[in-house]
Amino acid sequence: MTETLFINARLIDPVALTDTMGALLVRDGKIVEIYETAPDAKGAQIIDCGGKCLAPGIIDIGVKVSEPGERHKESFRSAGRAAAAGGVTTIVTRPDTLPAIDTPETLEFVERRAQADAPVHVLPMAALTKGRMGREMTEIGFLQDAGAVAFSDADRVVTDTKVFSRALTYARSLDALVIGHTQDPGLSKGAAVTSGKFASLRGLPGVTPMAERMALDRDIALLEMTGARYHASQITTARALPALERAKRNGLNITAGVGIHHLTLNEMDVADYRTFFKVKPPLRSEDDRIAVVQAVADGLIDIICSMHTPQDEESKRLPYEEAASGAVGLETLLPAALRLYHADMIDLPRLFRALSLNPARLLRLDAGRLREGAPADLILFDPDAPFQLDRTQLLSKSKNTPFDGARMQGKVLGTWVDGDRIWEKS
Repeated sequence: MTETLFINARLIDPVALTDTMGALLVRDGKIVEIYETAPDAKGAQIIDCGGKCLAPGIIDIGVKVSEPGERHKESFRSAGRAAAAGGVTTIVTRPDTLPAIDTPETLEFVERRAQADAPVHVLPMAALTKGRMGREMTEIGFLQDAGAVAFSDADRVVTDTKVFSRALTYARSLDALVIGHTQDPGLSKGAAVTSGKFASLRGLPGVTPMAERMALDRDIALLEMTGARYHASQITTARALPALERAKRNGLNITAGVGIHHLTLNEMDVADYRTFFKVKPPLRSEDDRIAVVQAVADGLIDIICSMHTPQDEESKRLPYEEAASGAVGLETLLPAALRLYHADMIDLPRLFRALSLNPARLLRLDAGRLREGAPADLILFDPDAPFQLDRTQLLSKSKNTPFDGARMQGKVLGTWVDGDRIWEKS
């Protein structure tokens, strides 16, 4: 038996919502006991945390790994290393690859590459419709048997409500999770920013925040009809929150997430056409950002994710309207999220409820918590350590981060998966 004892740790428990000093014992990849004071543990490897934070590893839903098709943007090897450095112990990958992950064969290829190259857990999503074209649903049952943990067409909306309702009904019969992108495709077509004064001043095509509300309302109506399990991948506007709250109050099986960039940046950050700030959906107003942060703190929005979307330099070094959307976020997810903690907008246990516990609950994993018997997927971090981000030092193949040059706080000191240390701050 191999044992590791973490002592002098500031234990962040997202279940009990506590932040207390203590010790934690790991044996053979599992948490076996938690102590208020460090015990004698002969033969155990001792890790003195020095009063730093020990928390469940982050479970990041909606990570784009560009295999197959665009390996030059991100591979499982580079994404896995970036995740380990960022304290992410499980990545849930999107199916918007080339080709899309819409057959068991493609899914099995992804699983083989992930197992061979990534030091973290990798759980794949599969496409909801063939080719993500919204015309014909995939073989959900076969894909589920092959290991798909959820079904999504990523940033494409299934506009045909009959196709979508049939897919939801079939998913319901298999207890499969469907993840949707809540943006009305008609209103958002061709948009580069959120509509308003800023968009007008910059001469950029905008999309009204109501596009999110309209798409969410449609999906909620179909959930009432089908009873499916549904997760809205990104809720980014204040106008969508009342509909989400009503759906939850009415007992629908719905959860919601938000990308870290929408929690920490706003539409003004685009400034003079800075394409690294072009994401999908576009950055919102400061009022929307504040409302969504409060929704996370209150538990209305369940999950925070990186929405990691690698893009190469050529696709970003274009006029704003033509530039590709997306930003990398595996390594910046935690320090960016800690901005909310340092601004007294959310405490650490609630932050890790959204980063670790709720994603685990959604995917029915034992991870995401500090308790006896849980997997020893852990991160040790200093929430106060300052640094200035240099994008050239990121481990992702693509370096398209909006935080380049930003002053941030929060460094990952160590990452463990199943009790094995996969990252150590040098």
